[in-house]
Order: sequence, then C-alpha cells, then structure tokens
Amino acid sequence: MLPSEVIGVAALTRFIKDLLEEHPNLRLLRVRGEITNARTYASGHWYFNLREGEAILRCVLFRSQAQLLTYLPRDGDEAIASGSLGVYERDGVYQLYVEHLQPLGDGALRQQFERLKEKLEREGLFDQRRKRPLPLRPRCIAVVTSPHGAVWHDIQTILSSRYPYVHLLLAPARVQGDDAVETLIAALESVQLDGRAEVVIIARGGGSLEDLWCFNDERLARAIYASRIPVVSAIGHETDWTICDYVADLRAPTPSAAAELVTPHDRRTLVGQLVDLEERLEALATRRLARTRDHVGQLQHRLHRAAPLHRMDNLRQRLDQSAQRIDRAILLRLARQRQHVQALGRELELLSPYGPLARGYLLAEDSASGELVRSIRQVSLGQALRLHFSDGQAETIVRSIELSE
Repeated sequence: MLPSEVIGVAALTRFIKDLLEEHPNLRLLRVRGEITNARTYASGHWYFNLREGEAILRCVLFRSQAQLLTYLPRDGDEAIASGSLGVYERDGVYQLYVEHLQPLGDGALRQQFERLKEKLEREGLFDQRRKRPLPLRPRCIAVVTSPHGAVWHDIQTILSSRYPYVHLLLAPARVQGDDAVETLIAALESVQLDGRAEVVIIARGGGSLEDLWCFNDERLARAIYASRIPVVSAIGHETDWTICDYVADLRAPTPSAAAELVTPHDRRTLVGQLVDLEERLEALATRRLARTRDHVGQLQHRLHRAAPLHRMDNLRQRLDQSAQRIDRAILLRLARQRQHVQALGRELELLSPYGPLARGYLLAEDSASGELVRSIRQVSLGQALRLHFSDGQAETIVRSIELSE
C-alpha cells in the first residue's frame, strides 16, 4: 500500500487486522491486568477489560471456552488472560480473544478454589459413600510424587521400618509448576496400567497456596475420582487442604502419616496377626485333612462295593439264595404232589370194587362169562358163580334162589 494511495476504512481495518493476527508474537499472548467492566449476555459470552494504570485492553471470552473454566472474570480481580490478539472490524478496535483465565493473588485463588469445590461437590465427587476402604495388608504400594524431594525419602524410611514386607513403587511426577498437573495425571494412569499396586499415595511436602495449586486442578480431581485403585491424598501440612484431599478415598494430614495409614499398626501387631493366622490355618488344615480322610474312606468303601470281586461274591450269594429258594420250592411242590397222590389213592380205594371186600363183602361173577352179578335176577339154579373175597376166591353152584320183598 503506497503512502499517497487512498484506501477505504474497511480495507484499512482489514489490513490492520491481518497485520495483528498474522504477527507471530501476537498469536499467543499472556496478558496481566485488573479485570474491569466484566459482563455476560444471554449467549453465554463474556466481555471485560484488562486495565493497568491508564492502559485498557478489551477482552472477549466466548461461551465455548467459558464452559471449560473454573474461574470466570470478576471486577477487581487481578488475572492473567491467555489468548490471541485480533481486530473487531465493526468498532475498529483491537481486542484479546481469551482462551484461558487465571486469577492472581491469594484471595482470587481462594475464590477459584471454593467455586471448584462447590462444583465438584454438587456432582458427587466428594460423596463419602463412594470412598473405598484401604487394603488391610497391601503387598504393593505406589507413590506419586517427586523422586527428588524429601517426601519420597520419608515414605521409604517409614515403610522400611514399619512394614518392610511391602513392595514400594515410585510413579515420578512434578508436584509444582505449569506442567505439574499433566505429569501427575500421567503418573496416576501409569500406576493403574502397571496393575501391581493395591493402593496409591499422592504426596507432596508443604508450601504456599500457589505452590500447591496444581493439586486443585479439576482434571487431576477427575482422574483421582476415576481411579480403579484406592487413592490416599497427602498434600502439604495438616492445615493444608486441596481438592485432591476431598476427592481421594482417604486424606492424610502429612505424607509420613499416609505411610502409616496404609500399613498395619506395627511389626509386633503384624507378627501377632501372622501367628493367629498360622494357628487358624493349622486348625483349618486339620479339619480339612480329617474331612478328606473320611471322604477317602467312603470312596474306598464305595470302590470295594463296586469292585468286580465284590460283585462276584454278591452274585454267588444271590445264586446260593436262589438255589435254596428253588430247593425249598421243589420240596414244597413234591410234598404237595405227594399229598395229592395220597388223596387220589384214598379216593381210588373208595371207588375200587375191592375196597368193601376187606370189610367182609363179596363179589360174585358168572364163572362162564365173567360178568359181575349185581342182582339176584341175574342168577339161575345150577349156575356156577365165582366168589371173590378180600384174600382169595371160590367157586360155588347156586342151589336155591330167594328174592327179597
């Protein structure tokens, strides 16, 4: 664009806009100042100024970004606004398009802390009913902390003297600074991917509110809430409270106290518990052995009963019993047949014509024809008759005939 060239307002504004937005030093700015004239509209967009002395910078925080922030602009707060510089063509003014807003000063941080605390509490992240108990005797404990600080050394010292049987796993992370939150979340996720730890301690020594501020981050709070492993928060001193303390399954006043809380009371108590467990195990093994012995005996008995030899003995016994029953049946049948034959014999004797002869009766038959004489009318004078007695016979001649009346 030449100096003597005539240009329209819109073209000039676009030219300035392109200069500002394309300048590499203006694409990502962090500007510090006092918030003034903060207001929001039904659209959810925020508009405010950053002021320092007489200098004023107009700022815009769109709804999509405002929904992601835990701190929103308030008049009188000193803050750092991060974003890119641009030009609003209609008014012909430059302004900062804010993507992140961070309050400065203890009071502002306290306000941000309380707002985030209220938000997460409403969502149920602090609900006591979801907090899980710690394992009584953990075999592996993970510690998310800085490997260079005194906290890691203190926890190792306490556990080595108090509970030397546990495996200690360090998940290194930064516990202060701009990228501390990301390293803490990554360390917590690595512990869960490893899978060995039964409880994890997130620990840091004491410090100012600003020093501990990374433990008040919403992303870290949600990562702790989603952890599959119980989490113990041990941040700062006993009087220091962070968002992590509220969302964790257990809050320890100090890192050293956390090392004590996740382990049994002392070695003597542990030895006593081991002795008690040994006695209970021995009693259980004795009872189990007795039940097993009884079961084996029952199986042996069943095996003996199911063995072929035993079955053959049973079959032989059944065969003997069957033979006895057959013998008894035959004898009984013979006795019944004998009785029947005797009865038939007696009946035959009664029906035999020779039966009465034993009682003194005679049988007479014609000597010539051999026919039995049953009536006097069959007899004639001079007829030869043969008389049958029980013990013999005799011949006679009829001399006279006399009919009965």
